[in-house]
Amino acid sequence: MDFCCFPDVWAWIHNLPPITQWRTNSMSICICSSTSSQPSLKLSIAKNLQSPSLSFSFSILADFNLPISLWTSKPFKFSSKSTKLLDEETISDLLINFIEDVLNYGSNKNNPLLNIPKLDSLTNFKDIFNLSFLTLTFLICIYEAPADLRSECLNTLKNQLASSQPREASKLLMRLLGSNIEEQWMRSINLAITNGIEEFHATNHTLKTPSPLFSYALSTVGLWKVQLYCPIIAMDIVNSSNPLADARLLFSLNYNQLEGVIQFNYKVVLREKWLDVKVNVDNIRFDVIRLVGETLMKERGVGAAEKHFPSRISLQLTPTLQTNMLSVSVSKSSENPTREIGLEKTLEGSFDPPNLGLKVSAVETMRMSLKPWKFEESVYGNSVNLNWYLHDSEDGREVVTSKPSKISLIHPKAWFKDRYSSAYRPFNRQGGVVFARDEYGESVLWKVDKGAIGRTMEWEIKGWIWLTYWPNKYRTFYNESRRLEFREILHLTLA
Repeated sequence: MDFCCFPDVWAWIHNLPPITQWRTNSMSICICSSTSSQPSLKLSIAKNLQSPSLSFSFSILADFNLPISLWTSKPFKFSSKSTKLLDEETISDLLINFIEDVLNYGSNKNNPLLNIPKLDSLTNFKDIFNLSFLTLTFLICIYEAPADLRSECLNTLKNQLASSQPREASKLLMRLLGSNIEEQWMRSINLAITNGIEEFHATNHTLKTPSPLFSYALSTVGLWKVQLYCPIIAMDIVNSSNPLADARLLFSLNYNQLEGVIQFNYKVVLREKWLDVKVNVDNIRFDVIRLVGETLMKERGVGAAEKHFPSRISLQLTPTLQTNMLSVSVSKSSENPTREIGLEKTLEGSFDPPNLGLKVSAVETMRMSLKPWKFEESVYGNSVNLNWYLHDSEDGREVVTSKPSKISLIHPKAWFKDRYSSAYRPFNRQGGVVFARDEYGESVLWKVDKGAIGRTMEWEIKGWIWLTYWPNKYRTFYNESRRLEFREILHLTLA
């Protein structure tokens, strides 16, 4: 696998000569060269001369005149049973070392125990190994590299991670880790990216991180799944109010990441003259998760309750090859927002003894409630658009395209106040949303010519996710909306 010119660390390790053939106490390979006069990053393997038994360790070095060690692995013993320098057990332990050190850069220090299958049971283990080391190098560069080396190497490593081959390897790695460790893995990476962007902004530099780097798709029997992660700070700002937010509020807003899961069920039905490809929403989930501990969020920020919330979700499904497409049908959109308008008249009276008078007054009240989320389906050619819109429950306006009034921002009973604890909240207590198929539409149906039987077809899924911040408990007039865009390819075999 070509990792966009990133060295094949797996092959280098496997081709290391036996220790009896070493002419020096260490050997190294360049992992990130510099085009300027700045030093490069190197991966080095060295004997542990202080150890009573013959052992070695790996290091990532900044190659100055006097090399600076940025990371060192745990020590490993040379294999006495294998003809190679490292046996399979040592290689597996080294991979675990890479993964654990990536996880250790996250805020959650109670990571579950890693259990890696035997190498001969894994396909493309080489790709997983190289990607894990590339990711660790990226984090090491953010946290440990000297400033004069960091900028150029980060841009190089970022481009390598964003290329197509490592993205394919990431799917293999995610399946190897499992969902729970996958979340910790992505939170460690996105915390590092957030810290990196914050530092670059402080020095008037930019570190642009493409969001597709953090999404991947899975196509299996009867299920399409897209998983995506993106640090909030890397999302594009759609609109923002003035004046700018203070530093403590920005810390609370920026040190979060968007985590999303999009799941569709599909079914292929053979008809007399065509095929029906039926797709329906299984689960759409989006959460905004903090990247640092709650204590730090209180010390440097204004608390975990001040964060963005999902305000609009747009998905588009399109068959990439449309030669055999006959038609497409969608189910109905959700009903218009529910309105309950009630007129209540009340008479109030009081008796005033000194004046022997009777005071009477009439009070009229009107009630109106709106469904916060509205779902719409539409068709463009053979593309199907699925849209979820969040509306202000007080005036019915779409949240992502409007701004709250200053009066409502200070009103303690506005709908977006206590939005994670109120009984009438449009989000779960964690701050996310879940859309299930029993709530939003029945299905999408493509009719396909029978000539496509036996083919594996591609569907493109494109998505745009909007997040909005309106103040929750913190007293501020600041508000903003951000947007993430992604694109993935899904596969379906017409059997």
